[in-house]
Amino acid sequence: MESLFRSVTGANPNLSDYEDIEFWSNPERTGWLTKQGEYIKTWRRRWFILKQGKLLWFKDPSSVTRAAIPRGVVSVAECLTVKGAEDVINKPFAFELSTSRDTMYFIADSEKEKEEWINSIGRSIVQHSRSVTDSEVVDYDSRP
Repeated sequence: MESLFRSVTGANPNLSDYEDIEFWSNPERTGWLTKQGEYIKTWRRRWFILKQGKLLWFKDPSSVTRAAIPRGVVSVAECLTVKGAEDVINKPFAFELSTSRDTMYFIADSEKEKEEWINSIGRSIVQHSRSVTDSEVVDYDSRP
């Protein structure tokens, strides 16, 4: 039933969104986040992978294989901001990722993990932005 729902609503990502990314190998960041559904606004725990400017999610780490199809993909090049959102959704360790069209909400398991995800995604946004040269990339982890 869920696969039918996903195909009807367009929730399945296009192969072109992730076909050149070996997401199963050496990701930049992985971990559990709780994500609000795009159509049915329930909260679900998903396994996230950040690699090569894409944020991909799966049901769990065991479902990440070479043949896997992600449950969703966001290109960070389309993202405008990533920032804390506890005050917006009234949940601890929450953050949001915004594009010109949508805002997605996530909940990490701790404040430390929330900050690490924000830094990793923020760094990826800067690295994959078409308006920034390599010499302008900021390493958020090396800040005092």
